[in-house]
Amino acid sequence: MVRKTRCTGRRAGRPGPPSGYALLPWLLLGLGSFSNIVQGRTPNPWLDGIGLLVFNSLYISVVFRAFDRTSRDSRATRWSLVAMGVMTFGLAAAYGGSWLLFLPLFGLACGSVLRGRALAWVGALVSAAAAVTAAYHDGWGAVSIAYGTFISMMVTSALLTLSETVRELRDTRLELARSAVDQERLRFSRDLHDLLGHTMSVIVIKAEAARRLASRDPDAALSQVADIESVGRQALAEIREAVTGYREGSLATDLDRARSALSAAGIAPDVRRSGPPLEPQAEVLLGWVVREAVTNAVRHSGAAHCTITVDGTAERVRLTVVDDGTGGAGQSAETAEGGGSERAGGTGLKGLTERLAAVGGSLEAGPARGAGGVPGAGFRVVAVLPVDPLAATGRPLDDAPART
Repeated sequence: MVRKTRCTGRRAGRPGPPSGYALLPWLLLGLGSFSNIVQGRTPNPWLDGIGLLVFNSLYISVVFRAFDRTSRDSRATRWSLVAMGVMTFGLAAAYGGSWLLFLPLFGLACGSVLRGRALAWVGALVSAAAAVTAAYHDGWGAVSIAYGTFISMMVTSALLTLSETVRELRDTRLELARSAVDQERLRFSRDLHDLLGHTMSVIVIKAEAARRLASRDPDAALSQVADIESVGRQALAEIREAVTGYREGSLATDLDRARSALSAAGIAPDVRRSGPPLEPQAEVLLGWVVREAVTNAVRHSGAAHCTITVDGTAERVRLTVVDDGTGGAGQSAETAEGGGSERAGGTGLKGLTERLAAVGGSLEAGPARGAGGVPGAGFRVVAVLPVDPLAATGRPLDDAPART
């Protein structure tokens, strides 16, 4: 069973990040000096005791501050390290013997605080000073003191740097996992909106048409009911594909559905397509634009005619959806205010604009232009897209940003 700790939320049994407690046991190197003070083997026991207390206090302060990056880089920590160095070399130079063991302890403290080029310079200077100080009291025994000072400094810095890197990598992995979950959630909500928004509109329109035709033309009404069944079954299949993430669009299918939806709504469709075959990614994006534009036209335009034109070249494809309704201004205002399909979390025309822009395309929506560029009746949606969006951007469609 997984349980969380009170403060950090780590899983039980997982070791936490290192802290200053890991470096405290090294203070046992000072037991020899403490024993000398207690037994009165030093010339000034009280002064030496105060020096030992100050050294230990500075050591504890420095190593605990070293595990917080902000505190480690502060001036207070650097000055504490300088004061500790003065105390260390003062005691070692004055008494020698067991007091020389404080030099490797000082090296350990330096390694916990310093990194990079600063560590190299300080390591060389401190090691040389330790060798000179130890040689004054211990002759050739200074080699082990200088070596211990240098190694304790470098190894401590290397281990702490490695620990920080591992912790940063773990945090990055967790952040990437959270990001992947968020992206999958956005993909699912985006595809669900694009699928159901159009499909439900078609079902409602055909159901209304079947109700109107039931009394005077039962055969036509049954034809609309059959279309409802077909659209519903196809919607179920598309939802399953969207859930598994393997949905592939077909622009021809979306154009056929758009023609059927417009006809059922009493809007005369005019669908024209020319140009070379498109890559699946381009067909998916343009299919979403067709769905959204036709859904808006059916819901808001009050149009009598709607033209859908797909015109492609070897590099780019252009999709234009134009209706002659009176809802152009209303649609523009509604889009600007976040209404209509934009109310569904911003996943309508505004969301499609972002998705096309992410793969090198563009989308414009607004009132249709009349002679001289003056806004006229109706509404127009124009989408321009590279023939192969994946090759143009080097990333799949799911990497495109979505509004949340």
